[in-house]
Amino acid sequence: MARILVVDDSPTLLSGTKKILESAGHVVISAICGEEGVDKAGKEKPDLIVMDVVMPGISGFQACRQITTNADTKDIPVIMLTTKDQETDKVWAKRQGAKDYVIKPPEKQELLAKIDALLK
Repeated sequence: MARILVVDDSPTLLSGTKKILESAGHVVISAICGEEGVDKAGKEKPDLIVMDVVMPGISGFQACRQITTNADTKDIPVIMLTTKDQETDKVWAKRQGAKDYVIKPPEKQELLAKIDALLK
């Protein structure tokens, strides 16, 4: 299937998201902060990125903007996966270049459906 970069500072949520994606046959690359996510996006060139918003250092919004405006990574779709559930957060994520938005904890079928839709 696809190579997916998961960026989240919570080991528990990172592990849970990884299990969901691996159960669907995806290969998971992980990063624990926005800076590492931006770096790995450039080096690994994943097929898709699932990223938290609230992290130490640069936020997921800032990392998403860096990834989606960089010529080498701009075509990698980003899904924000966060506890931030306000409509303004969703709008802001789209303005930063995110293709979709999922509220934590992710419901397995919803997350996989959104990933499948973006990978087609």
